[in-house]
Amino acid sequence: MPHAAMLSTAFHIRILPRPADADGPRPMFARTFEQVAQSLADLPRMFVEPDGSFVWVAAAGPAWQIDGVLYDGAERLWYMELQGRCPPHEFDRLLLALGWPETPVRVQLVREGELMEEQEFRRSVGWAAG
Repeated sequence: MPHAAMLSTAFHIRILPRPADADGPRPMFARTFEQVAQSLADLPRMFVEPDGSFVWVAAAGPAWQIDGVLYDGAERLWYMELQGRCPPHEFDRLLLALGWPETPVRVQLVREGELMEEQEFRRSVGWAAG
């Protein structure tokens, strides 16, 4: 598969934890803001600011960039907001910082307000068949 085909279309999304109980309290990630920020800072070419904003860029090959922000409260991370494009394996590295795949996630399209399961998002940007 050519490298260009592996890049997603541009997106503006929020990554949220999938609630165990739809009627329960607002779901939050088990990891703290600080834990996620440190995991992100450990990625090569990742620049994380103390306020939780970050930018991550490609090393070589097809150009890509992700701009993001971490949002927290009650000592836990609520969600990660992302804007840009990247290959699927780099997207996976962002999710790993949140505790995925042990912590399942959902994706919200910011402009549309649409909430979808992770695999549905992957299909929408051409990363998974189905």
